[in-house]
Amino acid sequence: MSSPGPPRGHAPEEGPREFVRYLFWAIRPEWRRRAPPDRQADLDDLLDRIGSPVPDLTLRTYSLVGTRTGVHGLLWMMSPRLEAFQEFEGRLWGGGLGGFLEFPYGYLGMGRRSEYLGGHAHAGQESGPTRPADRRYLFVYPLVKKREWYGLPFEERRRIMGEHFRIGHAYPDVTIHTGYSFGLDDAEFILAFEGDSPAEFLDLVQALRPTEASRYTALETPIFTCLAVPPRRMLELAAGLP
Repeated sequence: MSSPGPPRGHAPEEGPREFVRYLFWAIRPEWRRRAPPDRQADLDDLLDRIGSPVPDLTLRTYSLVGTRTGVHGLLWMMSPRLEAFQEFEGRLWGGGLGGFLEFPYGYLGMGRRSEYLGGHAHAGQESGPTRPADRRYLFVYPLVKKREWYGLPFEERRRIMGEHFRIGHAYPDVTIHTGYSFGLDDAEFILAFEGDSPAEFLDLVQALRPTEASRYTALETPIFTCLAVPPRRMLELAAGLP
C-alpha cells in the first residue's frame, strides 16, 4: 500500500505547524422579530465577544452576504493550540444572540510544507504559521483526492503537481493557504485563496481544470466567496443594517 507522503528521506524540513479553522455562521430569521433595542444590544454584545482577545489566536472576519445563501459570515482563525478555538467558539454561544446563531459549515486543518516542493519556495506552502495576506477577497473550499492518487509513485505525483504549481505562478497576486485535514476533519485538505480580483481567481481555477492533477479530484465543494470586512461591518451586514 502506497503512502500519501514522500518516501523516507524525501520529507522537506519544516518549522512549527499551526492549526487553521474556518467557521461559517448565520443568524436565524426569527432573531429579526426581536425589538430593535434588543437586537442592537445583541450585536454589541457579540462584537465584544469577538473582539475579546484569546491567547495565541489570530482572527480575520469576512461577510458572505450576497455571495452564499444560508451563510452570513466567516471567522478565519489560526492558532498553534486547538484549545484557542474552543475558548473562542464557546464564547460565541453566550449572550442574547448566541441562541440565534447557526454554524452551517466548519473546517479544520493544519499548515505544513507541501512534500512536492522539495527545496523550491512557493507562496502559501512554506513551513511555519499561516500568514494572511489581508487581501480583499478570500475563496475557501474543501478538497478530497481520489484514492487512485495515493497509489501513484511519489515521483509521479510530484511531476503532476509541478504543472499545477507552474500555473499557479502565473497568478502571483493570488495567495494560496493549504490546510492539511487528514485525520482531523472530513476532507483531506481545506484550501483558501486570497486575492483582490475575483476575475483573476476565476481564471486561475479555469486554467487548472484541464491539468492532469485535476483528474484525481474527487470533491472540491462547497465553495465560499468571502469579502474581508471589520467585525462590526460583518455583523451589520448579517443583521440587515445599512
